[in-house]
Amino acid sequence: MEYSAHASAFIDEGCTIGKGTKIWHFSHIMSNCVLGENCNIGQNVVISPGVVLGSNVKVQNNVSIYTGVTCDDDVFLGPSMVFTNVINPRSAINRKNEYAKTHVGKGASIGANATIVCGHNIGEYAFIGAGAVVTKNVPAYSLWVGNPAKQLGWISEHGHRLKFDAYNTAVCPESKEKYQLNEGKVSKV
Repeated sequence: MEYSAHASAFIDEGCTIGKGTKIWHFSHIMSNCVLGENCNIGQNVVISPGVVLGSNVKVQNNVSIYTGVTCDDDVFLGPSMVFTNVINPRSAINRKNEYAKTHVGKGASIGANATIVCGHNIGEYAFIGAGAVVTKNVPAYSLWVGNPAKQLGWISEHGHRLKFDAYNTAVCPESKEKYQLNEGKVSKV
């Protein structure tokens, strides 16, 4: 076995789990999931059927990742955050054929207790603050907080707020990498 799982974890048939991945106490990895290499799946995590996680994804304790969610490499999912997968759930009505898809881009971080309403994508390196409720698509490198979540600014790949000058250029204070703001989109130069 190239991955490790605590004895209390349940891993259903048909899962693909990458080398170096660690699955901790009381977690349930359901059928047909794909977990990349070197992921860390915290305690009491539920990963529903068909979910796909890239490599080096960090899933903190008490996270629910429902069918329809995909995460690229290097995504961080904070403690007790949750994804939804149905817009109008009802106990008495089966809506399994209505699951909406949600994609989380490379390097994005989602804070503790945040909720991502299904059908909305999170751009690469975006940062969702703790407790935020995301109800719309989130552009790459953007910073979102609140309920409902609103964009507060822009953020670097290293997680620092970007301050753009008169030429719409910003420099990350940690990495010294440059970013350009153009027509409401940020890209690394």
